[in-house]
Amino acid sequence: MAHKIGVVGEKDVVIPFQIIGFDTFPVSSADQARQTIDRLAEENYGVIYLTESIAQEIPETVSRYDAKVIPAVILIPSHKGSLGIGKKRVNENVEKAVGQNILD
Repeated sequence: MAHKIGVVGEKDVVIPFQIIGFDTFPVSSADQARQTIDRLAEENYGVIYLTESIAQEIPETVSRYDAKVIPAVILIPSHKGSLGIGKKRVNENVEKAVGQNILD
């Protein structure tokens, strides 16, 4: 069974992802983002890209999906640039997997 890919975040950030065939879900509030992510997880989405600015507003939802293999919630910069949250998460996961930070 193939998993779908979705992008959740501010409208001006997510809409360009339609060009490459991803399903996009513009949100304008933390509650809307939580509901959208939970719905996508139930609807067989394997990867959910989420803007860092929205992730910053819903850390408990992001943490809940960190404990699961599917869906993978991947943080991406918003139109305002990177907040460094996504890179920090990658570094932490690599360190957890191999026992040390090999990326810095």
